[in-house]
Amino acid sequence: MRSLAAVGLIGLLVSGCTSATLQPSSDAYQTPRDKALLAHTPYAQVTVPQTYQRHIVDYTGRERPGTIVVDTSARFLYYVMPKGKAIRYGVTVGEQGQAWSGVAQVGRLQEWPEWIPTADIQKRLGPYPSHVAGGPRNPLGARGIYLYDGGKDTLYRIHGTNQPEYIGQAISSGCIRMTNEDVIDLYSRVRLGATVIVLPPGRSV
Repeated sequence: MRSLAAVGLIGLLVSGCTSATLQPSSDAYQTPRDKALLAHTPYAQVTVPQTYQRHIVDYTGRERPGTIVVDTSARFLYYVMPKGKAIRYGVTVGEQGQAWSGVAQVGRLQEWPEWIPTADIQKRLGPYPSHVAGGPRNPLGARGIYLYDGGKDTLYRIHGTNQPEYIGQAISSGCIRMTNEDVIDLYSRVRLGATVIVLPPGRSV
């Protein structure tokens, strides 16, 4: 994955959010399958703290609309929109030693993705089944946004979760987790080839 310096983005990611408007959660982008699966989740429903609920915010960064910017320090993901606005979502980020940063592109999009645990995850956290079918018990949740670099899968994803209680924390194995409702919303907006910028710890929007 390319570093921010390698693509000349140091100095460009200077942005600020001066106002925020809570955007009520909506099922507008949910398919009938989504509604059926989310109506019977095996995990407890929780209320995410309002800070980490979906907001429309002012955004003065220079990234083009359609770009995703992840602020790992603040636990926010921004989807850049036109006219100086962005949608800000609360996320779970990688724990210490597992976090990553850099620039990638959206190389694949998948509804209710399957999960094939990597050898590293099996070693550190397993044992897990070698394959977990898509569904509400799958830790990748309702959507998978796969990050590629130079046409190759980085193995990092932005995805849903079956542990919404951890939104706003740093406990993942490096991937960016969102509530299933939020990742469905983001998925409906993002396009293949979109740029994804993940800021290192200590750098904030």
